[in-house]
Amino acid sequence: MTLFGKGVFTALVFLAVYFFSFWMVFSQIVPETAQWVAGCAALLSAAAAAFWVWRKIGTAKSNILQTTLQWAVIIGAVGFCGGFFGPIIFTPESNQGPLLGLFITGPLGFIGGGVLGFLYALCFRPTAAS
Repeated sequence: MTLFGKGVFTALVFLAVYFFSFWMVFSQIVPETAQWVAGCAALLSAAAAAFWVWRKIGTAKSNILQTTLQWAVIIGAVGFCGGFFGPIIFTPESNQGPLLGLFITGPLGFIGGGVLGFLYALCFRPTAAS
């Protein structure tokens, strides 16, 4: 994978993990008077996830199944966050908007990511030297 593609992919994962962890986890458990704690915790978790993705993408030692599952989880998470938070941001009056991420974009992202990861592993898998 090119350096640009790796950077774009890592940035998408960072944003998805940040928004998901802030709104779904940390803002629910931190009191309203200390929302900066939720922001810092979400930032740290997003940075850890982005660092993990940056290190794992394009590693030559991963097998086909591992590459497929990595792509499926990452693209599924991005699809879920886009479908879940997109309707909340763009149409806040819609009470069923987040269901798009739960039932459509999340699962389709997981399946599509698995297919893309499998194709990537088949096409760009290092060949053994003979």
